[in-house]
Amino acid sequence: MPTNNKYKQLLESYLSTAVKQNASDLHLSVGRKPTLRLDGVLAPLQQEEVLTSESAEGLVSALLTPEQKEKLLQEKQIDLAYSYEDKARFRVNVFFQRGDMAAALRLIPGKVQSLEELGLPPIIQNFSRLSQGFVLVVGPAGHGKSTTVAAILDQINHQRTDHIITIEDPIEYLFTQDRCIVSQREVGADALSFHDGLRTLLRQDPDVVMIGEMRDQGSISTAMTAAETGHLVFSTLHTNSAAQTIDRIIDSFPPEQQSQIITQLSSTLVGIISERLVPRIDGGRIPAVEVMLVNPAIRNLIRERKTHQIDLVIETSVKDGMISLNRSLAKLVLNREISLESAELYSLNPAELRVLLESGQIK
Repeated sequence: MPTNNKYKQLLESYLSTAVKQNASDLHLSVGRKPTLRLDGVLAPLQQEEVLTSESAEGLVSALLTPEQKEKLLQEKQIDLAYSYEDKARFRVNVFFQRGDMAAALRLIPGKVQSLEELGLPPIIQNFSRLSQGFVLVVGPAGHGKSTTVAAILDQINHQRTDHIITIEDPIEYLFTQDRCIVSQREVGADALSFHDGLRTLLRQDPDVVMIGEMRDQGSISTAMTAAETGHLVFSTLHTNSAAQTIDRIIDSFPPEQQSQIITQLSSTLVGIISERLVPRIDGGRIPAVEVMLVNPAIRNLIRERKTHQIDLVIETSVKDGMISLNRSLAKLVLNREISLESAELYSLNPAELRVLLESGQIK
């Protein structure tokens, strides 16, 4: 792979621009100019040249250590974290497309923002006060899942005296230890594999566990076992709603194991937060959030595999702190934070959203 100061300087200029413009992502792809994602929209850097196979390979080479380069060539893709001086960190995925190298770099803010700074509902703070249970933060890629989990963990870090262990691939937010011991383990650097890190987890005396992403049956089983044995467990999943999340977890196991998983899930799950980052009318993005708190009614629906009724329970449990996605979107529309068109685009049931807005029941 070509590597020299030219590509290192070029890479750093792109990263600097991404930081200055508060981009969420930087994309490097052959045949395209370097491209930022700003408020959810792709924006090419017009003053830069279109990337060639050689320049893309040079930029990728500037990102990687010799060991990472070797792994990329063997496995055809690699996840890593990259620090740009002391200004920012990036979560990076390098991959091949049509035989050429490409990279997607997600900007990770240097400071862990609080739940209030993120504009999340106050009820989410309750998850940081739990002593045990299984909490999932779900939503599409790039819609703030990791940021929300980091905010909850940092609140625990400042308010409790616990041992927090994270298993990530790669490590995203860096925590400054306060009242808690925070052990952050990165796959590859601190654990041979994701499975290996999970396997030894309970021997490390954790109180709070964060599994970067639910990847397979093994990570789901470990998370639920940890929650069953008195730990507070957080993880993320790429699903669109609380009900869909429960179905996805159950369906990831073969039929002969599903009965046991349903029992475990109904007893360990305490809440699901589902997020969308929606474009603001005046620029930037704002979270719309569904919050499901597991009460006896929802536990019963999980046990009976009647997840299609969960949305109704969420909508009728506003007084208990639950929030439906449509209610969250409707409130943002009425507060003139987002347009009706944006709300309908992100809603899973636009017709129901319009009925809710016309009802006058949103405060």
